[in-house]
Amino acid sequence: MNNNTPLIHSTDVDALQARFGMRVASLLGEQAQQAPSDISERLRVAREQAVERGRMARRQTRLATASAPIVLGRGGAASLAERPGWWVKLASAMPLAMLVCGLLVIDHLHEQAQIKATADVDAALLSDDLPPTAYSDPGFAEYLKATAQQ
Repeated sequence: MNNNTPLIHSTDVDALQARFGMRVASLLGEQAQQAPSDISERLRVAREQAVERGRMARRQTRLATASAPIVLGRGGAASLAERPGWWVKLASAMPLAMLVCGLLVIDHLHEQAQIKATADVDAALLSDDLPPTAYSDPGFAEYLKATAQQ
C-alpha cells in the first residue's frame, strides 16, 4: 500500500486553523477601519457571533472526545460488543488449512516420484543380462570406471 499523502496530526490541524483565523481576522480588522460605521458595527456583531460559535464547537468536540467509547485492540474500529461470527473465524482458518493440504499434496507427489525412480532402477537391474550381485562386486565397479574412461 503506497500512500503518498502526508499524515497531519490534530495538533497541526489546530495550529493551521488558528493561523488562518488570525490572518483572516487581521485582514478584516484592516478593512473594517475603512468601512462606514453601520457596516463596521454589523461586522463587529458578526465577529462576536463567530467567536461564540467557535467556542461552542470546541466545547462540543471536547465533550464528544471525552464521552467517546474506549476501543481496545490494534487499530480496529469495532467495539468489544461486536464479536466476529463463525464464518469470519472459518475464513481466517482457511489459509492455514490450504497450506496444510498443499504440504500433504507435495509430500505425496514427492513420495510417488521416489517410488517411480526406485521402480525404474529395479526394472533396469532385473531386465539386464548381468545378475544383481555383479553390481555390488568391487571389481565390477572398477571395470565400469575403466570402460567409461576409454
